[in-house]
Amino acid sequence: MTDRWRPVWATVDLDALRHNAGILSRLIGTAALCAVVKADGYGHGDVPVARAALEGGATWLAVALVEEGVTLREAGIDAPTLLLSEPPPEGMAEAVDRRLVPTVYTVDGLESLSKVVAAGGLPPVAVQLKVDTGMHRVGADPSDVVALAAAVAAAPGLRFGALWSHLSVADETGDDDRAFTVGQLRILAETRAALVAAGLGPPMVHVANSAGAIAHPGSRHDMVRCGIALYGVVPMPALGPVLAGDPAVEGGELLRPVLSLRALVTHVRWLDAGERPSYGRRRELERRSLVATVPLGYADGVPRRYGAAGGTVLVGGRRCPLAGTVTMDQIVVDCGPDASVSVGDEVVLIGRQGPESLTVWDWATVLGTIGNEVLTEIGSRVPRVVVDTEPPHGVPDEEERR
Repeated sequence: MTDRWRPVWATVDLDALRHNAGILSRLIGTAALCAVVKADGYGHGDVPVARAALEGGATWLAVALVEEGVTLREAGIDAPTLLLSEPPPEGMAEAVDRRLVPTVYTVDGLESLSKVVAAGGLPPVAVQLKVDTGMHRVGADPSDVVALAAAVAAAPGLRFGALWSHLSVADETGDDDRAFTVGQLRILAETRAALVAAGLGPPMVHVANSAGAIAHPGSRHDMVRCGIALYGVVPMPALGPVLAGDPAVEGGELLRPVLSLRALVTHVRWLDAGERPSYGRRRELERRSLVATVPLGYADGVPRRYGAAGGTVLVGGRRCPLAGTVTMDQIVVDCGPDASVSVGDEVVLIGRQGPESLTVWDWATVLGTIGNEVLTEIGSRVPRVVVDTEPPHGVPDEEERR
């Protein structure tokens, strides 16, 4: 498939990502920064993002899948890379062979890993034990962690590398949510104390995600796993002022958005008041308007409901609503009765145009979701233009596309 005839692209600014890694490194102080680059680097491109994060101050990487770790290794990236979930038995050998750091939280997983290491006569593998402190997704029950750590210590090919957990509501600011996070941190501390009492103290402890790092300084421990903040998006808008007020970053430039999404107008026509463009004829034009067609749709990550929910795009430095339902490959934009828009004009879906900007959180608020979903939904049909600084607006040269 070629994309050279389709005027749609997402720009990924690696300079912004390095900047964000630097901001987060200063925020967390002596803790190590682990850059979470799962899901193809949150849709930005895992390999360039991983390299930029390491250049910006990260010392660890994290992925969800063995396959994602393999991609990094095949690109020559050798940094310690944590698997955030226990690998399936059939993937354990590849994880070990690629020197990925396995997370384990079941007896079966531990036995599978131990057999792989013993069969290969490999050097001891550092195992990270994940404890479920309240997320209730994956992780060992706190009462089982000491026995798991003892099994690690007894296995000749394994050693205890870290104890960790995950915060489920660190991005929420309500009293109940903050109390729940405090409770998760207490369970983690109690689990660690039980390990120490058993002579199995973990060399490293980590629990903070982006939200924990910003809103709960006591969660930073030895390492922080930053995902969404690395890409220039606060986990929740309310945490923006919290980050800005932290003494480590106060008064300086804050997070920069790493990704922008743009396209060019491919068709325009005037439609009279009362016309109802697109599938379902859901929206009636209130006045004679210039309607522009833009060549990306729900197959590219613009949800079908975006227009009905009140989503907008930027045309000529103005916010313009969608004129009808998002289709698979195209959207139609109501540019208004006084518009001067032509084929080839730039449309911004995420990013800045003149005095206006549309952010990931603008999208997320309209759609009732979070920034993580908005970014990771941008599809593979949208070419990523990887740059270190934002290029002049316009269609990228073919050699710039990835």
